[in-house]
Amino acid sequence: MPSAFRSLLPRSLPLVALVLLAGCTIAKPRTDDPYEKFNRKVYAFNDSVDKAVVRPVAVGYRKVTNPTIRRCVSDFFTNIHMPITVANDLLQARPWQAIQGSGRFLVNLTLGIGGFFDPASQLGIPLNETDFGITLAHWGVPEGGYLMLPLMGPSTVRDVWRLPVDGYFFDPLSYYERNNHYEFGQQYIPQALYLVTLRSSAIDAESFLASAYDPYAFIRDAYRQQRIYQIYDGNPPTDVIEQMQGLKDKNFDPDQLLDEQQKWENKQPAKPTQNPAPN
Repeated sequence: MPSAFRSLLPRSLPLVALVLLAGCTIAKPRTDDPYEKFNRKVYAFNDSVDKAVVRPVAVGYRKVTNPTIRRCVSDFFTNIHMPITVANDLLQARPWQAIQGSGRFLVNLTLGIGGFFDPASQLGIPLNETDFGITLAHWGVPEGGYLMLPLMGPSTVRDVWRLPVDGYFFDPLSYYERNNHYEFGQQYIPQALYLVTLRSSAIDAESFLASAYDPYAFIRDAYRQQRIYQIYDGNPPTDVIEQMQGLKDKNFDPDQLLDEQQKWENKQPAKPTQNPAPN
């Protein structure tokens, strides 16, 4: 599904604020990982593909572009995906947010020259993003187990439904692909560039992953945190945070986790010290 690329590499795992109507039932997150054995194998596969193909292309993209160009391209894809947010705002019964998102989309499409610039933010129209996974959470659908999907990255049993729903019904790039067929598959170029753009933006955050003694667990927990903050408008209840952190799990031992992290750090090779520059 084309829009699956949206979840391959989160945009450095941002905590995007989303507003929910008062009184809505929000499904509590899961702190366990029932499919961990399968997920770790998929993570290893994804990591191999990333190192062999995706990351080298993203690095090349950064070499032939400058920050201004990359920002313009990123703004274009952010704006072209706004119909996904507008549609899900309507499904969540949030008409004001849908109007606001539509206004942002039209302003950037026109004044922003196709979306390559972001005058909407300068006009005070905030960027809020949502998807069908958040819509399901909005109406109380349980999260289900955590899933690491081949080539698509982190998800959950609930969030996986955003791939076919958002991708088929609401994603303009997917609509473009289905309705345009070229001899050499040029209709897939926008999605490919979008994937490269996402991976390029994540390069700056690689140091966080490199410092984790268990990269799989780091990505899993970061993804869960991102989704919780999206669902609760950046302000999740204390009990939800405690459950997400595993503090309500009888088998959770934070001291043991810290000890494992310290042991891992002690095993890492020391970084070479740089000699002072000669006078």
